[in-house]
Amino acid sequence: MKVMLAMSGGVDSSVAGALLLEQGHDVVGVTMKLWGGDSDTGCCSVSDVDDARRVAQQLDIDHLVFNFGDDFNEHVVQPYVEAHARGVTPNPCIECNRHVKFSRMLHRADQLGFDAIATGHHARVEQHDGRHRLVRGADAAKDQSYVVHMLDQGALSRTLFPVGDIDKAEVRRLARQMGLRTASKPDSQDVCFITSTGGRETFLGHRIPFRRGEVVNEAGVHLGDVDAVELITIGQRRGLGLPGGGPKRYVTEVDVASGRVVVGDDADLHDAAITVRGVSWVDQPVNGSALVQCSAHGTPRLAIIVTKSDGNSEIQVDVTWHQPERRIAPGQSVVFYDPTDRYVLGGGLAAGWRHSSQTR
Repeated sequence: MKVMLAMSGGVDSSVAGALLLEQGHDVVGVTMKLWGGDSDTGCCSVSDVDDARRVAQQLDIDHLVFNFGDDFNEHVVQPYVEAHARGVTPNPCIECNRHVKFSRMLHRADQLGFDAIATGHHARVEQHDGRHRLVRGADAAKDQSYVVHMLDQGALSRTLFPVGDIDKAEVRRLARQMGLRTASKPDSQDVCFITSTGGRETFLGHRIPFRRGEVVNEAGVHLGDVDAVELITIGQRRGLGLPGGGPKRYVTEVDVASGRVVVGDDADLHDAAITVRGVSWVDQPVNGSALVQCSAHGTPRLAIIVTKSDGNSEIQVDVTWHQPERRIAPGQSVVFYDPTDRYVLGGGLAAGWRHSSQTR
């Protein structure tokens, strides 16, 4: 099979290439050039491209560089900026997977006559009764099924995850055994267009005006002020300009339009239900009992999910947990797993919490 391998310059995609070759596939390595601005973190630096090219040489496969910068700006960077301006906290790496690293790459693979694409994600694809299932990676600590939850039947039928069946220690052992230059390279975990020196405040400050915000408690009593309400997110505790001492206070609501930040105690940060929008399914829509995970390495919690239309042809899911859960910020991904915690069912974006009293 002719396979286009996404090579990020990391150890996982490097070993993925070696495994594909062992399986007899015709492999071409591809590195995506996504961000043309300053980058000292993430997976888009010049050194990462160079590492990918050199590993391709070690594997004796062709290596191509695709410039998807316009797609990245349109579908990842601009929505990231616009989301913060609305008081929403996005996950740009998941949107990059959704729009660029899979959708755009699959389209390019079709154009060039490849049978499949492959990546170094720790996830698995299985077939059952003619359908494809997206499965958690074998290494629970490194499982990345959460960040590829948007893949549907069409995408899964043409996607390979060569390292999904082995743990990270084995990936590094294989890389050392083969003498790959990325064997000891640390994993990349940061947003590529946010530099470690400037941070999110500098990046957004060059692109949107910041608005001062008033910090109030649940009763509306003024407690202090923040310089940029656009930088505040649900669950935040530090950087609120509040005096020390006393009980811990967390952000429970952010309203950019009014410049209002509400803080409360830990109990105020919990609710039993949430609405999820922009939902996509691996296969068919699901109703009933499911495990729900709200961060890349968060603990999945049992809930009841109900799928319905919002009246505008957009599918949304109402999630009701058995016990109140800590709020997550609107814009963060909420991913559904089957009750055995093995298969991804689908996922979407947190849109709003519903108080416990409204769900009983």
